[in-house]
Amino acid sequence: MTKDEAEKRISVLKKEIDGNRYAYHVLDEPRVSDAVDDSLKRELSDLETQYPEFITSDSPTQRVGGEPLDKFVKVHHSSPMLSLNDAFSEEDLAKWQERLAKLVGIEKIKQSGYFCELKMDGLAVSLTYKNGVFKLGATRGDGVVGEDVTNNLKTIESIPLSLRHSEAKTKNPVANNGILHSVQDDVFKKELEIRGEAYLPRADFEKLNQEQKKKGQPLYANPRNIAAGSIRQLDPKITAGRNLDFMMYAIPTDSGLKKHSEEHDLARDLGFRTNQNNKICSSLDDVFAYIKHWNKEREKLPYQTDGIVVGINDEKLFKQLGVVGKAPRGQIAYKFPAEEATSVVKDIIVQVGRTGKLTPVAVMEPTLVAGSVVSRATLHNADEVKRKDIKIGDTVIIRKAGDVIPEVVEVIKRMRNGDEKTFKMPETCPICGGKVVKREGEVDYFCADKNCSIRQLRSISHFVAKGAFEIDGLGPKIIEQLVNEGLVKDAADLFDLKEGDLEPLERFAEQSSKNLVEAIINAKSIELDSFIYALGIRHVGTQMATDLAKQFGSLENLMKADEGDFERMYGIGGKVAESLIEYLKDEKNIKFIKKLQSFGVKIKNYHSPVSANKLDNKTFVVTGTLETMTRDEAHKRIVQYGGQISSSVSPKTDYVLAGENPGSKYDKARTLGVKILTEQEFLGLLK
Repeated sequence: MTKDEAEKRISVLKKEIDGNRYAYHVLDEPRVSDAVDDSLKRELSDLETQYPEFITSDSPTQRVGGEPLDKFVKVHHSSPMLSLNDAFSEEDLAKWQERLAKLVGIEKIKQSGYFCELKMDGLAVSLTYKNGVFKLGATRGDGVVGEDVTNNLKTIESIPLSLRHSEAKTKNPVANNGILHSVQDDVFKKELEIRGEAYLPRADFEKLNQEQKKKGQPLYANPRNIAAGSIRQLDPKITAGRNLDFMMYAIPTDSGLKKHSEEHDLARDLGFRTNQNNKICSSLDDVFAYIKHWNKEREKLPYQTDGIVVGINDEKLFKQLGVVGKAPRGQIAYKFPAEEATSVVKDIIVQVGRTGKLTPVAVMEPTLVAGSVVSRATLHNADEVKRKDIKIGDTVIIRKAGDVIPEVVEVIKRMRNGDEKTFKMPETCPICGGKVVKREGEVDYFCADKNCSIRQLRSISHFVAKGAFEIDGLGPKIIEQLVNEGLVKDAADLFDLKEGDLEPLERFAEQSSKNLVEAIINAKSIELDSFIYALGIRHVGTQMATDLAKQFGSLENLMKADEGDFERMYGIGGKVAESLIEYLKDEKNIKFIKKLQSFGVKIKNYHSPVSANKLDNKTFVVTGTLETMTRDEAHKRIVQYGGQISSSVSPKTDYVLAGENPGSKYDKARTLGVKILTEQEFLGLLK
C-alpha cells in the first residue's frame, strides 16, 4: 500500500467507524457487530502506527491516549454553567409560572410552551468544538471555572470526536425547514459548545458492584458518584474502563434557533445522543402528566434520573426572562420524591417468615422517603447487620425505590455518641420460643419448630396470595381469626369451610360469608405452576415454579422426580434440588397435598410439558441477537430439553443457534461445517 493509498484508506476507515458510533450510540440502530467494528479499529490503528503523520486528534484511536496528568488545568467557561432552582410539588411549579407571568404575561408563556427533559443524575460537562473537531472538555466546577478533562471525555464513545455534517442533514424532519441546514453549515466555521451530562448506565453500575463484591471491597453508593470520580481521574485509561455515557442538554453557542427543542434536534444531527423521552408540553397540565408518568416509570430506564427539567421553549423569551442569582428564571428542576433519607434506628426486631426464616428489621424514627413515610427497613440477615456495622441508636441512610421494601444502605458513624447497642440474633424464636438454628453454609437463621404459629399464618397467607390460589377476601386478619377459632389448621382446611362456619364470627355477615365461600370454591381449580408456588417450597419463586411445571407437566410427575431430575434443569443447583426433595418426599406434605385433593382441589396439567430427551445431549452455541427470546432464555430451553451449552465453537459442537449480527462464532461454524440453525429452525426442533 502506497502512502497516498494509506491516507485515503485511513480517511474511509475513520468515516465508517464514526458512522458505526452514530448508529449505535445516537440512533440505537447498530449496523454492524462488535467484532466487525473492532476489526475496523484494528486496521485503522495498524495503519496509523505505520503512518503516524496521518494521526489526527479526531481519530477513533485517540479516545484513550496520553500519559497520566499530574493535575488538572483550570478552564474558564465562555458563559456560566448555571444551576437550577428546585420544585418539589405541582404547587411549586404553579407558583413558578405565576412569577413568570407577572414578568412577561401568561399569553407569551402559552405561545412558547414548555420543553420537559429527564434530569440525568451524572456530572455536568462542557464540550468545545473548533472547526468541527473536539478540542476541549471541562467539568462544571463552580459554574465559572471548571477543570480540563478533555482526554477523559474522549474515552466516552457517545461523544463525537468530530461533528457530523452533510450526512445528517436529511435525518431529522425538523431539519427540512432549512433552519438547521444553515446552522449546521455555520457551526463548522466557528467555535461550538455543547453541554450535557456524563453518566454511568445502571447495568454498568451493577456490574461494577458485582466486581467489588467478588473482591470483598465496599460497594459503590450510586452511579453518579462513580461518573464524577471517573471523569476526575488523572489517568484516562481508568476512565475508559468505566464505560460512561453522555447525553446533551444544551447548546449555549448562539445558533439563531427559535426553540430550545430545536437545539436537541441540531445536536442529534451533529452526532450527539439526545434523550428521546424529552417532550414539548403546551401547558402546565401537560407538564404534570409528564412528571407523573416518569415518576412511575423511571425505574425502567437504563440510567438514573432524579427529576424533570421544565423550561420555556421559546429561546427569545427564555433570554428575556434572564437570570436571578445563579439560576435562569425560565427553567426549573422538579425533583422526584427522594429515594434516600436519614433516620435513627430505635430498635432492631426479628420477624419470622413462612419458612421459619428469621429476618432482622430496623424500627426507625418515621421519615419521608420516595414519597411515603417509612418507619421500618429490612436488614436482610445477621451477616448483613454485621457487615454494615448497624447498631441500635445509629443514624442511618435508608433507601426506597418504588414499591421495593426500604433498606438500610449505610451507617453515618460520625454521628455516634457511644450509647449505641450491638444487635444479636435471638437463640429462641420470638414467636413460639422454639430453638433457632443456622444451617451449615448459609447466612440465615430459622425457627426449627415447624408448628410455630406465625409460620402457620404466613404459610396460609402465601398460599392464598397473588400468583398462588389468589383467594379474594382472605387477608392476614381473617386468616388469623379462622386459625384462632379452630376452623383452620392448615391451608387445606379453607376448602372445607361452609357459610355456617363463618356467619357466627365477628366481621362476618350472611353476604360476606357467602362471598368468601364462593371465592374459595372458584379457586379450587388451579394451574400447576401456581400450585407449586402456593406450596411455599424454600427457594421456589414464581419463575422457578413455572420452570418446574414446564419440565414435568403434571403434579404426579413432579412428585415422582428425584434429585438428579431437578439438578439437570437449567438454573437449579444442589441447594434448590435438595429443598425440593425435602419438601416433596416429606410424609406430612404428601398428606397435605392429598387432603387438598380430597376437598376438591384440582391441579391442571401444564399444557405443553418439556420432552427432556428431545435434544439428547446435543451441544449448542448461541450467538447474535435473537428475535423472540434472550440468549439466557435460549440456554434454558436447550438444557430443559436435554441439550448442553458451550461458549465456543469446536468440531464437537452439534449446532450453532444464530441470531442477528452473530459475529466470529458464526464464521467459525461455517469453516468447521457445524450445523447453523435460525431461531425458527431451533424452535422447530422443540415441537
